[in-house]
Amino acid sequence: MSQKLHKSLRNLREKRNITQKEIAQKLGMSRPSYISVEKGKKELSLSEAQKIANIFGIGLEDLKTGTIPNFDKYKEMILLFLRFSELNSDGKLPKTKLAKLLYLADFSWFYENMQSMSGMQYRHIKYGPVPDSYFRALDELEEEGRIERDNKEEVILISENESSKKLELKELAKAEINLIHKIAKKWKNKKTNEIVNFTHNQLPYKVCLEGEIIPYELIIQEDPNHVY
Repeated sequence: MSQKLHKSLRNLREKRNITQKEIAQKLGMSRPSYISVEKGKKELSLSEAQKIANIFGIGLEDLKTGTIPNFDKYKEMILLFLRFSELNSDGKLPKTKLAKLLYLADFSWFYENMQSMSGMQYRHIKYGPVPDSYFRALDELEEEGRIERDNKEEVILISENESSKKLELKELAKAEINLIHKIAKKWKNKKTNEIVNFTHNQLPYKVCLEGEIIPYELIIQEDPNHVY
């Protein structure tokens, strides 16, 4: 496990309002042992690493690299895409299309600013680039009463609950919101297979093998007209 992660664990734990004792209990170790982990004096086993990744709501790959994504911002990105009425007249989005829109937002932001919007790590899978924590984000938003899932003809549609729309999105900057709006407008009348084909043919996805984490830096080599 990287030294970078050891330095990040305390901040991440405190942001989640979780005590060292609670983390230690979930990992099945003593509090002093967990303190040693935060200080970089003790390594985590693979099973412990997976448990702590689940506790913090991040992917195992994020834990290995020490790159801690802004999971709360990622969930707000999901809600913002659902709020833009241009996407769909009934306010619903197919789960796969939503995943691709999030990818375009993160990689387009990196193209313009040399950093990801959310910090999520996207993996090359059969249906396109997606973070390991995408499905966890949807689960949490549903548990919080902010989204609904509707199974229709084997397609899972995502929509934001009316009560959720009244809540402010605090993690996203104005420029980030503007970029998400541009992406939403471009893809508003496009079918899921169109955005899937678009992302599949982008350089970052094409040059990576199935299962690999897609480096953000690859988007810099993409044709400017093919970033989103």
